Amino acid sequence: MCGIAGFLDPSRASSPDDLSALAQRMAGTLRHRGPDDAGTWCDPDAGIALGHRRLSIIDLSAEGHQPMLSASGRYVITYNGEIYNFPALRKELEGAGQKFRGGSDTEVALASIERWGLGRSVSRFNGMFAFALWDRETRTLHLVRDRLGEKPLYYGRFGRTFVFGSELKALRAHPAFRGEIDRGALALYLRHNCVPAPWSIYEGVRKLPPASIVTVSCDGSISEPVLYWSAREAVGAGMADPVTDAHDAAAELEALLRDAVALRMVADVPLGAFLSGGVDSSTVVALMQAQSAQPVRTFTIGTHDARFNEAAEARAVATHLGTDHTELYVTPRDAEAVIPRIPSLYDEPFSDSSQIPTFLVSELARRNVTVSLSGEGGDELFAGYNRHLWVRKVHRGTGWMPGALRRAAGRGLRVLQPDTWDSVYRAVAPMVPGKLRARMVGDKLLKLSEVLGGDGPEEMYRSLTSHWKNPAAVVLGSWEPPTAASANGRSRESGYVEWMMYLDMVTYLPDDPLTKLDRATMALSLEARVPLLDHRVVEFAGRIPLQMKIRDGQGKWLLRRVLYRYVPPALIERPKIGFGVPIGEWLRGSLREWASSLLDPARLRAEGYFDPAPIRRKWTEHLAGRGNWQYDLWDVLVFQAWLECQDAKALVAGRA
Repeated sequence: MCGIAGFLDPSRASSPDDLSALAQRMAGTLRHRGPDDAGTWCDPDAGIALGHRRLSIIDLSAEGHQPMLSASGRYVITYNGEIYNFPALRKELEGAGQKFRGGSDTEVALASIERWGLGRSVSRFNGMFAFALWDRETRTLHLVRDRLGEKPLYYGRFGRTFVFGSELKALRAHPAFRGEIDRGALALYLRHNCVPAPWSIYEGVRKLPPASIVTVSCDGSISEPVLYWSAREAVGAGMADPVTDAHDAAAELEALLRDAVALRMVADVPLGAFLSGGVDSSTVVALMQAQSAQPVRTFTIGTHDARFNEAAEARAVATHLGTDHTELYVTPRDAEAVIPRIPSLYDEPFSDSSQIPTFLVSELARRNVTVSLSGEGGDELFAGYNRHLWVRKVHRGTGWMPGALRRAAGRGLRVLQPDTWDSVYRAVAPMVPGKLRARMVGDKLLKLSEVLGGDGPEEMYRSLTSHWKNPAAVVLGSWEPPTAASANGRSRESGYVEWMMYLDMVTYLPDDPLTKLDRATMALSLEARVPLLDHRVVEFAGRIPLQMKIRDGQGKWLLRRVLYRYVPPALIERPKIGFGVPIGEWLRGSLREWASSLLDPARLRAEGYFDPAPIRRKWTEHLAGRGNWQYDLWDVLVFQAWLECQDAKALVAGRA
């Protein structure tokens, strides 16, 4: 895994040394993504400069050095990612007479592009990647991102200069960069706890959407992103050709997953896996261990707070599978120590609080391995989120109720705070049958109240996936620009649950879980690989009918059938917890002084981004226990901490 950066300056006024030095400076901000090697390439006649930082995973020799030229010299690439099927592509190319000097997937990617063209090649790549390709013949720059958005790529134009990079810090290193905050993107952030693609927190900077190619000409003009693979078409094709036999479907899914895992176990460095003990990570680890002659290294973070702790369950799965398991119990102090690092880790506001345990488990794994497999994607592909189960059920069960009555029922659930509901539930839990027991009941009832407040499935889904319900009223001078979700309304052919799962896959998945995983791991020079997001698995998941995903009130039914061939159901069948931390309690306790400073009304007015009144109201209610506004407040606090970090950097750079 690597970090990439570069720019195209149509003025062509810079010397080769100046171009190379600036590309090196931009790439140097990404050293954490690639500590093993660095390189630059430039062409002053075209005004192009490419930079690279390398984390050596495949072919550790100098033959993997980047930026890399193709055999003919036509193409130059700076590449971040892994093409897992590169051995098969290499064999095919060699059969056609292609010669290779090294063993890297980068060289295979270049040879593929020379022989088959860019569009056909990326359609054949099985992997995660983001790369910039300079065509010396046509004098055009192509930016490419993988199908599901596992690897990030930002780009923008300032004046006539086009800049790009794996992270925003690389763009900020270019002197043409102007860091004006996009207030529309800030409003989207308050709703979603991240800035959804194609937007970024800065005006003039975009995220390249998944499965897209953007082309930049030598005069600096930028094309619209062009899809080379469509998740919508993949899902639609699957629904038109569903599997019908559950036994055969489980066998085919198992075969696909085994191969996806096997491809991602190829590395010339130590390899392991994150293990939470849930369905997704346990499936990945089970298939790893089944194909490994040695115990697989697995890693789990535990906490002494039973509401968030799955370490014992993960240990039981690891023991059954025979992995070489490492677990670390962390304290609130350990977790809180990550908070000051969040602004530099994510480069733009990102407030999914599970970013903290994700970083901690990555830090634990990095002590022993350089590559770690992870279980992201299972919820989106196989109906694993509670909203997939609730929205249709609630809509059917309450559709007869007048809207006012349904909303009143939702308000009734909010009479008690989640902590109070948890206390009530603990008192009656001994009388609840084991299979019906749940965790974090208060949080679930809060979400149910939000579902009841919606006037239809679409509005219910929007409510469930929103933090601030009207963020444009909080962010001064803002409006909410369209996102991928805006352009993907539910078709007549799809049901509510299928539509929600699709939206989760194309919006929430790349913007939140995959962003969280990439930044947390790459900050530590750790490569994360996600077998469940092999595009073949994604396409097959589209063929699995809903009744094979949700059955008996439980999601991931077919995926569980695969897992239970390796792990007893008793080790897995338990309420879903999720990867979280008690932010709400911390804000009333150890983080109160820090939060009070960042939320000070005078400070908010002086900065000019937020209306202090609604923020102050929620802060006061939260402290008094009259409302649980932990997520809304955490959104604002993370932005404030990020803004403070940007102001400090501007002072150091002399730009303030």
